Amino acid sequence: MKLNKFLKVLVCLAIPLLAGSIAGLVTSPNIKEWYQYLEKPVFSPPNWLFGPVWTILYILMGVGLFLILETEKNNLRDKAVKVFAIQLAFNFAWSFIFFEFRLIGVAFFEILLVLASVIWMITTFYPLNKKAALLQIPYFLWVTFASALNGAVWILN
Repeated sequence: MKLNKFLKVLVCLAIPLLAGSIAGLVTSPNIKEWYQYLEKPVFSPPNWLFGPVWTILYILMGVGLFLILETEKNNLRDKAVKVFAIQLAFNFAWSFIFFEFRLIGVAFFEILLVLASVIWMITTFYPLNKKAALLQIPYFLWVTFASALNGAVWILN
């Protein structure tokens, strides 16, 4: 692998991993101080599961971004990169809305924006690189589940 391609892979992986790490580091104290005391639905997974799942999802996002950046430069590719950035910004914001500001209801509506932006990303990636789009399916499924969890926590609290 050429050095430029290797660096591009590293940057593409680092972007979502860094965003997730920053959000996680800032908001993680609230898990022990606040979240663990909330009423949760029976389908709520254990807290330790969230870190590994999100790490895998951020890696898949990074690989998808790399595959998109490897496609021919055109307006659709530029749009796909912008959509990627938008969904990552929504993803990043959710952690702060939910865990830092403790606005469970607002976070529920915001996570629906995350979900819509993930769908938008997948549909924008697909014509450029099917693998890049399909790699985002686990992300879509997890955010769908997380939306239901956020909604249930809101209702219960």
